[in-house]
Amino acid sequence: MGNNSKIIRRLNILNFIEFAIWGCYLVSMGIYLGRVGMGAHIFWFYTAQGLVSLFMPAVVGIIADRWIPAQKMLSLCHGMSALFMLCVGWYGLSTPHPEFGVMFSLYVGAILFFMPTIGLCNSVAFNALIENGHSPMKKFPAIRVWGTVGFICAELFVNFTHFADTAAQYIAAGVCGLLMAGYAITMPACPINKAAGKSLAERFGLNAFALFRNRTMALFFIFSMLLGVCLQITNSYGTLYINSFQKIARFANDWAAQNATALTAISQASEALCILLIPMCIKRFGIKGVIFIAMMAWVLRFGFFSIGNTGSGVVFLILSCIVYGVAFDFFNVAGGLFVEDQTDSSIRSSAQGLFMLMTNGLGASIGTFIAGNYVVNKLVNLGEGGNAEANLVGWEQAWGIFAAYAFVIGVLFFFIFKTPKNSEKNLSQTEIKEMESISAGDPEGMTEMQ
Repeated sequence: MGNNSKIIRRLNILNFIEFAIWGCYLVSMGIYLGRVGMGAHIFWFYTAQGLVSLFMPAVVGIIADRWIPAQKMLSLCHGMSALFMLCVGWYGLSTPHPEFGVMFSLYVGAILFFMPTIGLCNSVAFNALIENGHSPMKKFPAIRVWGTVGFICAELFVNFTHFADTAAQYIAAGVCGLLMAGYAITMPACPINKAAGKSLAERFGLNAFALFRNRTMALFFIFSMLLGVCLQITNSYGTLYINSFQKIARFANDWAAQNATALTAISQASEALCILLIPMCIKRFGIKGVIFIAMMAWVLRFGFFSIGNTGSGVVFLILSCIVYGVAFDFFNVAGGLFVEDQTDSSIRSSAQGLFMLMTNGLGASIGTFIAGNYVVNKLVNLGEGGNAEANLVGWEQAWGIFAAYAFVIGVLFFFIFKTPKNSEKNLSQTEIKEMESISAGDPEGMTEMQ
């Protein structure tokens, strides 16, 4: 029992550090880039993350499956990513006006190695749980919550140290990355299979594209991509928008305007808590209903940003952060369960990969590019000479456009998409039962670090 408790504790720490790295810069990067004159290029940094996610996780996954054990690959990727991230930070701190080409190139190098680590971290955790006689289905959600805790702690750290305003946030991410590289190598060894017989198409999950022949699955993946457009918009511009209220005299001294990254940490806290609502909501509204609720939550997420401010309207910014948990979790978890329920076991992993590709890959990349290049950059002057009051009007219009987009997608989904009749029945008897036991609490997973 002692060894089992120890492995849970170690996996809690693994997930904590993994997502703390991301939390150091993901939501605060826009503030820094805007401050150093790269506001018009912010969307490229977030678009690149989605584009990298299209191929690097699959390539690194193949290497981890066949040649280099996952825990060693996780350590190697974090080490390389950390070195690039430290270079980003060093370059940014060395000059008040860094060049976009240099900064962006170093950043791409960092995320090329970081993005595959999310899947590798899961693989290492699943292997360790199975080796120690635990069910990943039951134990991993509670472990994964510590990843969200790590993300929140990193957000608060860069906020209250004022790293969010400087390239020091990349230094923080790099230091955490080096710590993770050292820690990952000590995790239980993962097996490799040099004689793996899967074809290249199977390895890259290309066989899952056959699901597009099924009208229901084709519509599901198309709507997943269309909603995926929303996923990175507030990560890209949320803190920059809140921070911009400092430039308006009547809002300049507001706590929220001075602590944008801390305010948005509410989003991640909401994300962790909303996971507990999913089993009940799936039972009550079904898979389609839960996904539709997520789509409407995105409408509110953007809409509250549009009417909020850091003064008397700060309640709307807080509400926007609260509904983020519903918008993000309900869609990702319900979508993953739908794919699990509707696909054959022979392509189930590939189908889940396709779901992630359509949402966090294609959808997020396309969405961030269009949102940044054709909406925000057209309505808001992100340069140093921009008029703050005029920019506020532009921001309000931009968030309104994003809210209208999410609303249209939600309405189309509601009337066009139909779930198979057996889907609700299957989920209520299997997956939901497992999820209810998880959401009821897992003392071993959640309390090991207390």
